[in-house]
Amino acid sequence: MIVKRWSWMAGVLACLALVIAVSVPSLSQGTEAAAGQPMLLPVDADPLEIATTTGTRFFTIEVADNGANRSAGLMYRRTMPDDRGMLFIFEETRPVSFWMKNTPMALDLVFIAEQGRIEAILPGEPYSIAPISPEKPVRYVLELKAGTTGREGISVGDMVRHPRLNETGATQMTPGNGG
Repeated sequence: MIVKRWSWMAGVLACLALVIAVSVPSLSQGTEAAAGQPMLLPVDADPLEIATTTGTRFFTIEVADNGANRSAGLMYRRTMPDDRGMLFIFEETRPVSFWMKNTPMALDLVFIAEQGRIEAILPGEPYSIAPISPEKPVRYVLELKAGTTGREGISVGDMVRHPRLNETGATQMTPGNGG
């Protein structure tokens, strides 16, 4: 009887060890603890659209929608396709501040209100610990390679559309009119 209990318990412990061993790599994904390795989030199936005064611009995005992913962001990432970005989603509209510590790529930081209107576009300097923050509270931040907003004609007042923004109340508005 005791032998059966021990073999049953050994089986349970072996299964538990297997579950932990399989889970540990995924637990470290999306955190800075990966010893200087960039976080690579899945590319969202839906393109992000920005309605500018000269037409609509499309980007493929990775979505950072939890604390660990937002903290890691694009740190340690050396390259990214020109049409790629990372969308940071916060639980509520609030003041936000970013820095570029451990980020080797220069970035455009696009600060977006809950309704999808671009409130500010600020530059991100590689490896800088200087805070990057708009004057207004926002709900979303889109990071793009530096120079993308200028090259694509993206400016304050333009409207951003994506299903993840729609989940939180963004509305359809025309570019540049703020509503």
